[in-house]
Amino acid sequence: MEQQALVIALVGVLGIGAQWLAWRTGWPAIVLMLAAGFIAGPIMGQLGYPLIDPRAAFGDLLEPMVAIGVALILFEGGLSLDFRELRKYGEGVWRLVFLGAPLAWLFGSLACYFIAGLVWPVAILFAGILVVTGPTVVMPLLRQSAVQQRPAALLKWEAIVNDPIGALCAVVAYEYFRATAETGGTAFDVVPQIALAGAVAGAIGFAAAWVIAYSFPRGLVPEFLKVPVLLVAVVGTFVLCNKIEHEAGLVAVTVMGIALANMHVSSLRSIHPFKQNIAVLLVSGIFILLSASLDLNELTYLNPFEVSGLRLYLFLFALLFLVRPATILLSLLGSSIPWNERLFLSWIAPRGIVLVAISGLFALRLNELGYGDGSILIGLSFAVVVATVFAHGFTIDVVARLLKVKGAERPGVLLVGATPWTIALAEKLHQLETPVLLVDTSWQRLKPARAKGLPTYHGEILNEATEHNLDLNPFQSLVAATDNEAYNALVCSEFAPEIGTDKVYQLGDGVDDDFRAIAASLRGRALFKSGFGVEDVLERHEQGWIFRHTRLSDQYKLADARDTLPEAANMLLLLRPSGEMKFFTHAAAPEPRAGDIVISFSPPRKAEERGAKRAAASAATEKPQPV
Repeated sequence: MEQQALVIALVGVLGIGAQWLAWRTGWPAIVLMLAAGFIAGPIMGQLGYPLIDPRAAFGDLLEPMVAIGVALILFEGGLSLDFRELRKYGEGVWRLVFLGAPLAWLFGSLACYFIAGLVWPVAILFAGILVVTGPTVVMPLLRQSAVQQRPAALLKWEAIVNDPIGALCAVVAYEYFRATAETGGTAFDVVPQIALAGAVAGAIGFAAAWVIAYSFPRGLVPEFLKVPVLLVAVVGTFVLCNKIEHEAGLVAVTVMGIALANMHVSSLRSIHPFKQNIAVLLVSGIFILLSASLDLNELTYLNPFEVSGLRLYLFLFALLFLVRPATILLSLLGSSIPWNERLFLSWIAPRGIVLVAISGLFALRLNELGYGDGSILIGLSFAVVVATVFAHGFTIDVVARLLKVKGAERPGVLLVGATPWTIALAEKLHQLETPVLLVDTSWQRLKPARAKGLPTYHGEILNEATEHNLDLNPFQSLVAATDNEAYNALVCSEFAPEIGTDKVYQLGDGVDDDFRAIAASLRGRALFKSGFGVEDVLERHEQGWIFRHTRLSDQYKLADARDTLPEAANMLLLLRPSGEMKFFTHAAAPEPRAGDIVISFSPPRKAEERGAKRAAASAATEKPQPV
């Protein structure tokens, strides 16, 4: 028991540590997790000091633990799929699912047989598993790289929907070869049965989603039990459907997640941060466990100087440069998807947890049927995962940039509320080439911003449809500055779990002590050291206050910049060379560095005031000209 507790703790430390290191370095998190597990398990084991031995610690429980973890990950991924996205990207999604999956199975089978040298039954089964790409690897890659909205959406849908399809392809292949070996059955004896099992599993998943959607809003489940009930429902649905047919549970939980996402249950919004945290923990833990459980003896065929090793590397080459491109280009042939996006999709197809987990399951079953090649599926699946994760993880930014599908590379700011003050701020940031977007429910209030050529969005930022009509990924900070402080606090509270509590801001620190105490945990961070409110900045803007910017250096520091400004000026933010924004708040000030640009909100200097007065007097005496 102490050994198991130690393994669980080490898995957590290594998994989350790899995620943190990926965040700090910009390296692909999946690569670091695979490396951490591989070093802690087989490498240290070879030296005689294994840090983690999952099979010894958990025994027969390891496989069901991983399977349930995969089910929860697929369910969480399904919750991110909204059918409203299909209005914009449906053509590509349907082609990738209904044409792409069969083509990938066909081309993968040919590569497994003719290049990897697997016998036909093993080749066809393994190619079915290779259909999957998987949200466990695709979603982290999309998070780390700012890819444009359409190719990112297509990769996301393909990864989540094709996961259960790939598993069912493997089931169809296995059941067919088992039937022919035992009873001489044909494909007509196997395929309809599995198709029916998949349909029943999908119906059960939809029914489970309907029960959740019906009971949660009606108060049939108390708030503190909603997350436990949801998790138990997912696990129960998965296990029940797996009893109907092997891997049918993956279909059920995927359908359950997608159905629940499109039933728009408002009470589920409060658990979104929790489910995202669960997904991060599961992805980290499962990757560490699977890579740590790898046996080095299963990798003896990786030697490139032997025929088997050479065939493996040729197979990996074919998978990356022949199978995937042929699948995408043929399935999207004649579509409206631009060629640069097709080429990008042709390259990005990392494999992850589902491939390894399902390969390990069928390797044992193929051995029982007498197919010796089945034993190499575990090592082969790991080779595919490592090759695709390394190849795609380290090149996605470069390829996206070359093919011009890269979104905004500099962090942006979302300004909620079109007031003269926010429009002036947006103009200054736009001048400094920082992505900025003004959002307001009033078309009229956005008119001055549009006249200045500033990016705007007309709509309600809190509307759920905004998530699908507007790509929020480029915006890593939010400033809520409407004339309604309660609404601003609501906006900050809503976006804090997604953007970060230290990245949502609003004006005013609350002059009333009682209000300040209540609002501290609800509102965004208050801009300006002085705690200016909305009325304060609007009044000063009318008086001629403007935004100024100054670049700092080793010789010209923040104190020097401050000395050149009027005494009443307030520092607003530091703009790093990378585009990262650090705001001055009533509670804290960022640490300035050489190369930073400091933006201040400042009153006009005396000369500017005199010029403004002369211009105003001249304008007042001018007679209007006829139009």
